[in-house]
Amino acid sequence: MKNPKFLLTLGLCAGLLTGSLQQVRAETAPVNQRQQDPPKLENPITVSYLKRNLRKSSPKLALTPAWERNLKQKIRTDPMVGNYYAAVKANADALLDEPALRREMVGRRLLGTSRDMLHRMNVLGIAYRIEGEQHYLDKINEELLAVSNFSDWNPSHFLDVAEMATAVALAVDWVGKDLPKATVSQAKQALIEKGIQPSWEGNHGWINGTNNWNQVCNGGMIAASIVIADQDPELAAKTISRSLDGMPHALAEYGPDGVYPEGSTYWGYGTAFSVLTASMLQSAFGTDFGLAEYPAFKASADFRKLSIAPSGWYYNYADCGDRHSQAGDIILAWFGTETGNPLYLEKDKFLQPVADMGKLHRIAGAGLVWLAQFEASESEGLPTAWKGDGANPLVLFRDDSEAPDAYYFGGKGGKATISHGNMDAGSFIWEIDGVRWVIDPGNQPYNELEITGFDLWGRCQDCERWTLLTKNNYGHSTLTVNGELHVNEGFASLEQFSEGPQPEAVFDLTPVFGDNLELAHRTFSRPDENSLMIQDRLVTNENTKMITWQLMTQADVELVPGGAILRQEGKQVRLENLSHPELMVSVVSLDPAPLALDRQIAGLKRLEIRIPAWVLDKETRLQVKLQAF
Repeated sequence: MKNPKFLLTLGLCAGLLTGSLQQVRAETAPVNQRQQDPPKLENPITVSYLKRNLRKSSPKLALTPAWERNLKQKIRTDPMVGNYYAAVKANADALLDEPALRREMVGRRLLGTSRDMLHRMNVLGIAYRIEGEQHYLDKINEELLAVSNFSDWNPSHFLDVAEMATAVALAVDWVGKDLPKATVSQAKQALIEKGIQPSWEGNHGWINGTNNWNQVCNGGMIAASIVIADQDPELAAKTISRSLDGMPHALAEYGPDGVYPEGSTYWGYGTAFSVLTASMLQSAFGTDFGLAEYPAFKASADFRKLSIAPSGWYYNYADCGDRHSQAGDIILAWFGTETGNPLYLEKDKFLQPVADMGKLHRIAGAGLVWLAQFEASESEGLPTAWKGDGANPLVLFRDDSEAPDAYYFGGKGGKATISHGNMDAGSFIWEIDGVRWVIDPGNQPYNELEITGFDLWGRCQDCERWTLLTKNNYGHSTLTVNGELHVNEGFASLEQFSEGPQPEAVFDLTPVFGDNLELAHRTFSRPDENSLMIQDRLVTNENTKMITWQLMTQADVELVPGGAILRQEGKQVRLENLSHPELMVSVVSLDPAPLALDRQIAGLKRLEIRIPAWVLDKETRLQVKLQAF
């Protein structure tokens, strides 16, 4: 980031991203650590280091006096920054007559309340610092007293604690000098007793976990520790040090190419807290200890951009939300400020009418600060064929255009047991002419499942999670063998990838079929500007009984010799079975879906090509072409 130096970060579906997307419920039980320790962050934190290097005066969390002066200037002189600030202020004004937050649980979570608090402190805090009006300060004081008096911040679901701690820490840091001393004292005590101390009690897998919990919880503990360091430097030092050691376990998941294994929605959630943490460390210590430059972290901005299809839908694998927010992506904007690349700045969205922006991302106040730091340099475009390897490898083919009718394909490997993973190895989505012809069934609200007693988070081979159409292979455009579930621990690797005008990618799906196939390689290619080719090289064995080729769509389907015609929104696509034209396509209606707990998707159907093993040679190739016409 250019001088004045700065760092931070988001937004929903669910994450979340921006606007309403931040409401996406983003969590699962932390996953196991990698077998090998990842590259470390710098970690000089001791009590003496804090006393020497921690900024003495506030603001020092994602805001400094220099950054604030720059922000005030840009609000006056930069239309984009001025407009986004107007939206922040409108959000703050809308809160003034709202009742103070109450400790209201939704199922096992307090997370909604914690997120509301983070949003409130962000917009009210920045509005007060810019406007200096007493009603903003009074509202902050009311909310701080309310949450500080909660019996606890729900440590059994530690995301709730982390987001609440972040909110309280930002408020105390940004406006504490103008609050009643009793409020500040009570808020700091709450940060210690309801925030930091519970993080040292019991076992917390998030500390060295590899998913979004790591990023959110460690970030929240760092925020709280910086604010209470003057009161309890020993507790602050050991907590910050623990987090600097723990965060790389999640940061390593971006490697080697920037793919976020949990999908774009969770990129918004986890990455939001990582960039916010980077910004808080930079403002408090003058360094982020290497967080922003962690391998593949900045490369994830390309993943974020590429995961948004021309239609505005995400490539919504894993527990990802369906659509990108219409509000500006304030998390992606951090990467724009860090790199100077305007590609990462959704300027048109930041300039839209304030009334259309709605409820902003819950770290919009901090995000406004880095938005004001943006200085454009040379723009770098996105590739038309891209691969991202790692824990959940994927490939994308696209037009060099963001027109709504542009070509867009996404295909993936991976395994079911990664955080928020599904039995979707070998699956794909495809859109052209403004229509998503091949869909992913997407995510479902967690609490609606959990309150029934459904075991959503168990990931054993026979666990209940895999009965859901959104989670099992029967709800994805992949292969099923012998009518069985994919092997939950089977990892489908990306074996080959080539760019150029006819890009191609090969995934090895063999491990997901266990003993039912000797070999399964799936190749995706783009033979021309209107087509997608799916070719499966299979080697059967004595256990192979039936192979089912699947495609999930909402289109109307007409069966024709050798394939089918798909029609949707006045457009047409031909599905052609090139290798086995004698086999009829069958249509399985999934509207309604099989289970009452399944996500109900209008017009959903599964196209199948069912191939008995006895009609195949031991080694065979299935070849299906999709072509818009």
